[in-house]
Amino acid sequence: MALIEFAQITKHYPGSATPAVADLNLAIEAGEFITLLGPSGSGKTTTLMMLAGFEQPSSGQIRLDGQPIQSLPPHRRDMGVVFQSYSLFPHMSVAQNVAFPLSVRKVDEATQRTRGAAALDKVRLGHLAERKPQQLSGGQQQRVALARALVFEPRVVLMDEPLSALDKKLREEMQLEIRRLHRELGVTMVFVTHDQGEAMTLSDRVAVFNQGRIEQLAAPRALYDHPANAFVASFIGDNNSVAGRLDADGRLQLAGGHSIAARNAQALNPGDAAQICVRPERLHLAPATDAAGPASDRNLLRATVLDAIHQGDHWRVVTRLDGLDATWFAKLAPRELAAFGRTPETGQAVALGFAPDDAWLFAA
Repeated sequence: MALIEFAQITKHYPGSATPAVADLNLAIEAGEFITLLGPSGSGKTTTLMMLAGFEQPSSGQIRLDGQPIQSLPPHRRDMGVVFQSYSLFPHMSVAQNVAFPLSVRKVDEATQRTRGAAALDKVRLGHLAERKPQQLSGGQQQRVALARALVFEPRVVLMDEPLSALDKKLREEMQLEIRRLHRELGVTMVFVTHDQGEAMTLSDRVAVFNQGRIEQLAAPRALYDHPANAFVASFIGDNNSVAGRLDADGRLQLAGGHSIAARNAQALNPGDAAQICVRPERLHLAPATDAAGPASDRNLLRATVLDAIHQGDHWRVVTRLDGLDATWFAKLAPRELAAFGRTPETGQAVALGFAPDDAWLFAA
């Protein structure tokens, strides 16, 4: 039995014509790190707030260890919560902030001190116990908030975009810190973010939300390599796409005379409108004359270079497909660009090559 179960959960807000969450079914295993990922308004935070007890579902049931918990107030659900804002008490020391959940639960002061110190040690802040929150950096304050969520040893820790206020370097450091704590403690963690890189770094599984529903639930690599639909393909990682129509041979025919073979063409029928998705790191550059040559085991699309941008470990080459209002870009490692022969110039005619196995088709 899963530790947490959402069974046919729907949430309506007054005045809204569409539900914030619709017919949600989701099982979360004990010890799992699961991320609810999606754009703003997709239902991910509402789902977390219903689990925490700060929102009530309009219908359906949420179960913990098989028992319904809708009637339980938040403080009786055995869940620690870390919010986007740190919500630390400015008049209290770090140690007092961390011990606060224990004092609310009437734990004796000696135990508060012992467990508070242990929680701070877990987040490597024991040496700052007597400081006030305003004397800490943003990353340190977020560590204090995490220690406070862990101090009463909850079965589940819920995190609502806890790293969004941090700069890039601190955010990446905290991602590694949270990943370490999850591995060491084995506590179940449910994390909400709109940042797909964050979800890929932290999660055992990711639930991709869109318009109140889960589009796909899978491990990060599976989401990236095997997206269920065009929304997931575009939301997880970078993606190039263009629409066309499938011919009798299972090839996607595009305006401008382009023809593309894809790995899953058999899932659609001849005549179907379809959208193709290709990751930019799967593209390579070839001379424009290659696209006019005989058919091969790779796809070759005629394109014109719009820009070539050096981004440290790779080049981003931006192109426009000939005869189409579609901009595609390739991520090329220096050795791949060297194989092309030179840095592409604006206005240069090229061919974009990729293997059929690197192209996904979805019904348009």
